[in-house]
Amino acid sequence: LLEMVVIQRKDTHEWALPGGMVDPGEMVSVTLKREFGEEAMGNYSSTERADIQAQLDQLFANEGEEIYRGYVDDPRNTDNAWMETVAVWFHCPDELGERLILEAADDAMGVRWMLIETKA
Repeated sequence: LLEMVVIQRKDTHEWALPGGMVDPGEMVSVTLKREFGEEAMGNYSSTERADIQAQLDQLFANEGEEIYRGYVDDPRNTDNAWMETVAVWFHCPDELGERLILEAADDAMGVRWMLIETKA
């Protein structure tokens, strides 16, 4: 199986990759880890937070592989300003994927694994 984690946005109700704006001076990989944690791994108690952080550290242990960089069609785009995005692939081993505790939070109203491909 090939799957990816997607969030359902509160504002548009559309399914999208977890992500957000890069803070000044921040590496994209740091933004991706922070936003994934905020949007897809939700609001947990302080006792669960250490386990969630360990899962995030394992998932984002490498820098990932950039698979797209450029313009993205976004309702906020205008003639004078537009959104650009960077999509990065991080491999999630099966044993980690089975342990990931997904819970929508922040600007996400839903989160799930989305099937991309199955072996023929």
